[in-house]
Amino acid sequence: MADVLFNLEAPAATAAAGPRPDAPFVIALPAGLPLINANKRMHQRDRSKLTRVIRAAAHEAVADSPALMDALAAAKPGPLFQRAHILGVLNPATAGRRRDPANWYGSFKAAVDGLVDAGVLEDDDHTRVVGPDMRLGRVVKGGQIVLVVTGLAPGEDPLGIQGVTR
Repeated sequence: MADVLFNLEAPAATAAAGPRPDAPFVIALPAGLPLINANKRMHQRDRSKLTRVIRAAAHEAVADSPALMDALAAAKPGPLFQRAHILGVLNPATAGRRRDPANWYGSFKAAVDGLVDAGVLEDDDHTRVVGPDMRLGRVVKGGQIVLVVTGLAPGEDPLGIQGVTR
């Protein structure tokens, strides 16, 4: 498939024992989950409902990952990561069409908020999170978003642009 820019092969958390920048956590939300698309106009009430659903799904995906739960327990009482880079992967439901993964930013934002709710991050402001950097992944029946979370050292700039303020 030539139009796929990022092919994610492991749909579950890959790190086994705590946060390490060289072993990211892969958090896959359920396939078929309704997503927020900037090109699809919807009433604020409907958008808020979808935001809550996506946020809760991300929180649940963390709770369903033994590796993440072990890492969270080891990090207590604080969050798992003080700083992190988040790669957001949109796995579309169908192939053959051009897509702009940034149109699903509202879905990625809600999912990152779910990570905060789960204790993976203390907050998702610019001092703690780089991203989410959105990419197009492989086709998944029903569509899906996946977050790849990599811990960062203080001041580490994963993109090499010196855009990190702390």
